[in-house]
Amino acid sequence: MADPRGFLNHRERQERPTRPVPVRIMDYKDVYVRQDEAIVRTQATRCMDCGVPFCHAGCPLGNLIPDWNDLVRRGRWEEAAARLHATNNFPEITGRICPAPCESSCVLGINQPAVTIKQVEASIAEQIFENDWLPPHRPHRQNGHTVAVVGSGPAGLAAAQQLTRAGYTVAVYERDDRVGGLLRYGIPDFKLEKDVIDRRIAQMEAEGTRFRTGVEIGTDIAWDELKDSFDAVVVATGAPVGRDLPIPGRGLEGIHLAMDYLVPVNRRVAGGEQEQISAEGRHVVILGGGDTGADCIGTAHRQGAASVTTLAIGRQPPSQRPSHQPWPTVPTLFEVASAHAEGGERTYLASTVEFLGDERGRVRALKVAETEYLPDGSRSPKAGTEHEIPADLVLLALGFIGVEQEAITEQTGVQVTRGVLGRDDAFQTAEPGVFVCGDAGRGASLVVWAIAEGRATATAVDEFLTGEPSDLPAPVKPRDRGLVLG
Repeated sequence: MADPRGFLNHRERQERPTRPVPVRIMDYKDVYVRQDEAIVRTQATRCMDCGVPFCHAGCPLGNLIPDWNDLVRRGRWEEAAARLHATNNFPEITGRICPAPCESSCVLGINQPAVTIKQVEASIAEQIFENDWLPPHRPHRQNGHTVAVVGSGPAGLAAAQQLTRAGYTVAVYERDDRVGGLLRYGIPDFKLEKDVIDRRIAQMEAEGTRFRTGVEIGTDIAWDELKDSFDAVVVATGAPVGRDLPIPGRGLEGIHLAMDYLVPVNRRVAGGEQEQISAEGRHVVILGGGDTGADCIGTAHRQGAASVTTLAIGRQPPSQRPSHQPWPTVPTLFEVASAHAEGGERTYLASTVEFLGDERGRVRALKVAETEYLPDGSRSPKAGTEHEIPADLVLLALGFIGVEQEAITEQTGVQVTRGVLGRDDAFQTAEPGVFVCGDAGRGASLVVWAIAEGRATATAVDEFLTGEPSDLPAPVKPRDRGLVLG
């Protein structure tokens, strides 16, 4: 059992250390440095294996958090790795980029800083790769069925790995030149170095999963042709269509969707020759205060921006859990990501009214007004508060609205509802044998939800093709939403 006086003897929460700001903004390498093993074990000791471990409910994967925390406390790292892998295909990914909803529901978080669950998970993942605890898990036999997975983000990879291990012949199709989906080119290396992905892909290839890069389904291979070639198809293409801001001046040069900025930069970091948008010497304004906006901040600093300003239309979130978002729900809080610590300004209650340009047709400023909340809860620019903010480069990080739908809806019977692909309670679309998981089915969400849906969809595919109950785990259902209050 856990130390019965764990958090009583170790009250201080110690975060994972980072490299100094002046050093890390000179490159794109990981912001974080490895934490001393003794500190990690002490932090794991703060977990006391609560009678009702709500962290299980906070994580859609159902990670056995108290189990591996206690194993780390006792220095039994390999056993901790096995317990972590029992529910999570890619802990090296979640330990780096997941916002850790498990920590929001940690029982200790009621009246003290929560256990550093994500930090312990990342430390276990490092031990896994350093000690070669990642052998391929090859199936005992092939069952003769074939499955195509379209998209190689975390949802598609999780589904592919589960099905391969169950004896299916699985081919993963990725339209980019390298495997990883959003993980590969959508997330900067200072948050997720790409050798982390490559190590896992090597294991999956050794297990038998086949990868086909540079192939766009719907163009290079028609959707109906793919369906005819495989016994089942899993669609895991994500929800990459960004939210735009159609206000006066949107057509000016120098205004870009966030992913149109981040992806080329990340390709260059990976050694590509693609032309990129540079923030060097420019006054950068980022609209949107989420993770994608933070990625833009960190990238702009590394490119040598003259200034970086983030505008958010709403109020600044509170630093402490508000009463209307009680434990163990996931609250909306003011967060300081590593990119925010690198500099720049953050402004709230800022409604962008118009983009202003110069005589060459390039953006020079934003006309911004104070956001006013109306009695019905809607927001609008407050009259008489307009002012200008200089800007040479504007990045729209306003979230994502859904899937790229034209090809799949035209070539199959798959339907789109509210920007995502329609599916039933078994992750199956209106087209028999075609399943959908991850952001493509639930909308833009967290990496843990993508992995959980990939695992659950693999189970649904197994039951569909065998006609029998599956032994594979199904941690979530299509309509699950976790502990976030709506």
